[in-house]
Amino acid sequence: MPESMANIPIPSDLESVCRRIREKAESYEKYNFSQGRNDFLKAFFDLAQEYDSLDDFYRICVSVPLALVGVSSALYLCQGKDGLQLVCSSDQGVLAEPEPARFPVQLHETPCEIAGAYMVPIFSKHPYGRTEDQQRTAEGWEQARLWNDLHGLCGGSRILGMYVVRRKEGLSEVDKFFFAKYANRIGYNLDNRLIARQNIERLKFINTLVIDIEHNIIVPNMYFRHLFNQLKKKIGLIDELKKEIIGSHGQRQMPDSCSHCCGKLQKLQDDLLTYYQEIVKHHANMSLFIESLFRREHFERGHLVLHPKRCFIEKEVIIPQLEHYASRLKIANVTVERPRNMYEEEFPILVDIGLLAQVYANLFSNAAKYTKEIIDHAGRPRKAMAYGREVVENFNRTGQKGIKFNVFTTGPNMSVEEGNRLFLEGMRGDDNLDVPGTGHGLSFIRLVVEMHGGQVGYEPTPEGNNFFFILPIPPLDYPLMLNTSVE
Repeated sequence: MPESMANIPIPSDLESVCRRIREKAESYEKYNFSQGRNDFLKAFFDLAQEYDSLDDFYRICVSVPLALVGVSSALYLCQGKDGLQLVCSSDQGVLAEPEPARFPVQLHETPCEIAGAYMVPIFSKHPYGRTEDQQRTAEGWEQARLWNDLHGLCGGSRILGMYVVRRKEGLSEVDKFFFAKYANRIGYNLDNRLIARQNIERLKFINTLVIDIEHNIIVPNMYFRHLFNQLKKKIGLIDELKKEIIGSHGQRQMPDSCSHCCGKLQKLQDDLLTYYQEIVKHHANMSLFIESLFRREHFERGHLVLHPKRCFIEKEVIIPQLEHYASRLKIANVTVERPRNMYEEEFPILVDIGLLAQVYANLFSNAAKYTKEIIDHAGRPRKAMAYGREVVENFNRTGQKGIKFNVFTTGPNMSVEEGNRLFLEGMRGDDNLDVPGTGHGLSFIRLVVEMHGGQVGYEPTPEGNNFFFILPIPPLDYPLMLNTSVE
């Protein structure tokens, strides 16, 4: 390290990267590559950035050694069940159809020389070559998953392929060491390109899938409303049938059998009407979720796109979700304690109704699964869920007001750290691992709330746990409807 850098303070966030930079600098001193070999690597890196396609990258891998040092080489890649395949060589260029590797080329974990061919394994980036802290992050695990998907090309191995070098006069030990390092650089670049190509293919698939969802699910789903209206009319015809029966005999002269039939018709009508109302509510709820989750804009932009408008949260969001989850809460013996003043004092707030409804759906679903019975301060058993809201002053900035929406459930307290950790993707409470779940619900809540400019959190309270989120209150002169999306 230069003496001028020795006393410069390094932020903790940069320490690991700066340490790797120093390690690299020390490695370069040990390698002691000639100017020609350094130019070799520079040409490879520059060209790898200049060309975008995978085939061009293959050409670069074999062309740089051919043009600069007159060395023939070939690139072999693992191709799933087909095994190791030749994809490009300095003799043929990129092959129209990959060819199976022939002797002496085969997979090796370490560089080796057989029959005049020096073969070097091309390794992918190892997903666990990170610090333990980085491994624990959701991003770290997702990267590991992507890399492991790529490893499927090689039967679960880290090897992506083999780089084979041939020269008539043979290779010196220095040459072999250099080409081993060159193969490493090929592996890192190839890994990134394969992941990029995989992501592009997935995006194409998602875009096609969204069109199919819109065409085959959302549009046909609207037809159910027509069917429900027809069903309601048919239920109404039962009234006409009863009137016809009564009219043909007269109310007083109607036989007992007809009276009995009219009673059964009334019971049938009442039952059908109840089922009809439940189906309509369920359909309205599912339609709201489908239409808000499968907006084409979400997939085109790669993140949630809000369609906000002013609404009364309890009336338009909470009550419909509470009615939807009422039966589950009842089966779980969870008593719902509703606030007395929330509706009377409620004022409209700017939100995406469909997405916020799913926030409460997740909270109420969790309440049905995780609420525990406790003995309250009066010595009585209590298993309950409660919701409410309160105004928060100076939210995000001085003078900005927010509304804190609370969903409380009875049960043993968690630590603040454990409760807030549940908002991370895939995280679940240690005491609830036996309850079916994915650990996605609260992370979805965090995403939606943060897209609204809000915050989520957890706090232990007497007799239970409170999961909350805070949303900013829009200024009074804010337009009642927004026709544009919010990003």
